[in-house]
Amino acid sequence: MACSSHLPPFAAADEASSASISAVHPDIIQTHILTRLDAPTLASAACTSSELHALASHQLLWANICYSTWPSITTPRVRQVISTFPDGPISFFSDSFPLLGNLNPTTTAATSSGLAPKHHQDHPYELISAVDIYHRGKLILSKVIETETVTGWFRCSPFRLDLMDPKDVVPTHIKYQEGLEADTCRELGDDLTLSWILIDPTGRRALNLSSHAPLSVKRHWLSGELHVQFASILAGEKGTASEHVLCGILVTCGGSEGGEMQVREVSLQVEDMDGMHLNGREGLVILDRALEGRRGRKGRRRVGEGKKRYEEYLQRKKERKERKLRTEGTLDTLCVAFGVFGFFIFWSYILCRLSLFF
Repeated sequence: MACSSHLPPFAAADEASSASISAVHPDIIQTHILTRLDAPTLASAACTSSELHALASHQLLWANICYSTWPSITTPRVRQVISTFPDGPISFFSDSFPLLGNLNPTTTAATSSGLAPKHHQDHPYELISAVDIYHRGKLILSKVIETETVTGWFRCSPFRLDLMDPKDVVPTHIKYQEGLEADTCRELGDDLTLSWILIDPTGRRALNLSSHAPLSVKRHWLSGELHVQFASILAGEKGTASEHVLCGILVTCGGSEGGEMQVREVSLQVEDMDGMHLNGREGLVILDRALEGRRGRKGRRRVGEGKKRYEEYLQRKKERKERKLRTEGTLDTLCVAFGVFGFFIFWSYILCRLSLFF
C-alpha cells in the first residue's frame, strides 16, 4: 500500500491535538479545566494556541486566582482599584506575583537633571497595603491598610507602615512552648510565608515587597518575642547610601497563656546601606521608582531568590562599611600626621626665638 498520502507522524500528532482541543466545548475547558490550573500553568497554557489564549484571558478566571492567592484583596475598595488596572486582574497578578527583580540604581546626575520619572514629587498620593500571612498553607492573618502620603507628618517622619494597632493581637494555631523556642524558630523559618502587596491606586500599579519566605527568625534577648524578618531589596541612587535599599518587613510573635502563638506586630520600614531609616518623602521616591519599574515586566517566582538578594545586599553593606572604616582610618592618620607636623613646626619656631636671646 502506498503511504505517500499519509501525513508525517509529527504533523498528524499536531492535527490530532488541535482536533482534540477543538472537539471540546469551550465552556467545559473554561469551567472544568482552566479553573483547576494555578496561575503559572494557566499562563503557559494561554501560549499554546489562540483558542486557549482567548479562554485563559477571561477576567473572571484571573480574578478568582487573585482572590484565592491573596484573600486580603477581596475588600470592595481593593476590588474597585484592581478593576482600573490596564488588564484588570491579569495586570494586577503580573505585577504582584513575581518577586522584585534586580532594578539598576540610577545615577545622581540623572536624577538631578530631571531624567527620573516626573511624578516623583506628586505620586503616589495614597498607598494601599494588602497583607496575607500563611503557616503551612493555612491563613493566619489577612488585612488591608490605607496610608495617606500627602501630609507633612508622613513625609518628614521615618517611613513606617504598621499593619496592626499597638494593643491588637492575632491568635494562631501554632504551638508555643517555653524552653522550645529554637524549635519554634525553625518551624517558622520553614513554614511561614508572607505577602505584602503595595498598591498605588492613582497610578494603577502594584508590587510585592515580601521575600515570600522568612530571611531570618530570631528570639529577642530581652522580651523573649520571636522576630521573623521578610524583606525585598530596591534600587536607589548610585554612589549614595541609598544605592540599594532594604524594605524590611518584621513580624513579631509571642506566646499566650493557652500555649498558642500570637502575632503582635507586623510592620514595614525602609533603610539605606548605612542602616539609617529613610523618611516618608525619601521612601516614596524609592517605592515610586520600583512601582514604575514593574510596568511591562513579566517573571516567575523563584524559590530562594529573595534570600539570595538579601545576602547580596548584606555583602554590599559589609563592603561599604569596610570602605568607610578604611577612609576614616586614612583621615585619622592624616590628622595625626598634620598634628605632629604642626607641633614640630611650633616648637621649632619657639626654639628659634629662644636662640636669639642666648
